[in-house]
Amino acid sequence: MAYLAFDEFGAVQQAATADRPAIDRLSPLEWAVVVLARGDTLATLREPGRLSVALGNLFGKQANPRLADPRLEALRRLAVRVWHDRASVPAQEMAEFLAAGFTTGQYHTMLASIRAATFNKAQRA
Repeated sequence: MAYLAFDEFGAVQQAATADRPAIDRLSPLEWAVVVLARGDTLATLREPGRLSVALGNLFGKQANPRLADPRLEALRRLAVRVWHDRASVPAQEMAEFLAAGFTTGQYHTMLASIRAATFNKAQRA
């Protein structure tokens, strides 16, 4: 079973699974990206259109959730997809995730953790 361990400040310390080797684990920074991606919408994955840019200029721009590190941005994008729709992850997103240096084992670890988090949330509701 996958879990997230939080330190006293609420940051993710380490993700561990009993049946996964260390290579399939994500670092604490990577887990923090996964947790932050939970609050992002699918709209954050698209480039803003001309109308969106114009309205942003008129009413004030919103914060850009994209990350400067391309590797972490690939993780964020896939995590946003998984948080919102675990059933279908586009092949392009998965290819970018793997090209960024992640493994399918890390994807499965993240997926199991997100499933556990959403299952636990549904149980409490």
